[in-house]
Amino acid sequence: MEENKNSYHVPVMLEESLKGLNIQQGCIYVDVTFGGGGHSREILKRLDSEGELYGFDQDADAEHNIPADPRFVFVRSNFRYLYNFMRYHGVAGEVDGLLADLGVSSHHFDDKDRGFSFRFDGALDMRMNTRAGQTAADIVNTYTEEALADVFYLYGELKMARKLASLIVRTRESKKIETIGDFLEVIKPFTGKDKEKKFLAQAFQALRIEVNDEMRALKEMLQQTLQVLKPGGRLVVITYHSLEDRLVKNFLKTGNFEGKSEQDFFGNIQTPFRMVNNKVIVPSDEEIERNPRSRSAKLRIAEKK
Repeated sequence: MEENKNSYHVPVMLEESLKGLNIQQGCIYVDVTFGGGGHSREILKRLDSEGELYGFDQDADAEHNIPADPRFVFVRSNFRYLYNFMRYHGVAGEVDGLLADLGVSSHHFDDKDRGFSFRFDGALDMRMNTRAGQTAADIVNTYTEEALADVFYLYGELKMARKLASLIVRTRESKKIETIGDFLEVIKPFTGKDKEKKFLAQAFQALRIEVNDEMRALKEMLQQTLQVLKPGGRLVVITYHSLEDRLVKNFLKTGNFEGKSEQDFFGNIQTPFRMVNNKVIVPSDEEIERNPRSRSAKLRIAEKK
């Protein structure tokens, strides 16, 4: 079991994020991205017997990592239902700190059966919750050309999105695209040797975001932190790509996702948060060397007013 915990996911910016939570004794914390439980176990180490920690995860695999600790409550759910569950447990508006590490667990990329990585062949799945919802294969086989182009352009930031969507639609007319191998074969004309990995990473990211409705879920969760955190409560978020980071940055600085700042009579920006770190925190060179998957991570910390 211990080996599973260590290999599931290496927590990114562990010390920096825990420092950002400003853990106090007898307080209530939420880890909305439980995963391998790395951040949660460290939070529990710093909490006294009166403290409480809630961990959210919709992935059945994450349940193998639940710590046997009476202070920990596991919530088997997407974090977009944060407020409902906190209200159910009677702590809405009482939470002292909330952590969201938005990265996909190493476990998912390394499990060939989940379909998150182009390094393996297997089902084109990509669902975080394998019990429900459409797969990446469903999307590439059923979405209209226009809808596919939007997914690749908006979530993968691919300039060739329209041409890629057109090729997918033409190909699926004669053969269903069911596996990672099938998909890689279809998009081969776009993957020149010099940019192959980057293109594949962007295309897979786009499908994964669409499959799991990640952007909308993130917005819903962030808005609900205002009902869940108490005044002075900390919000600590680690992002891994520009789409996520833009949403988080705008929300923390202005209280909305467009980044439109409203000012009071005296010219002060009206926002529900006070930034704890005005300058974004990134991993050290040592951490990137130790864990290359941390290289794109950005940490932002704010305190609810």
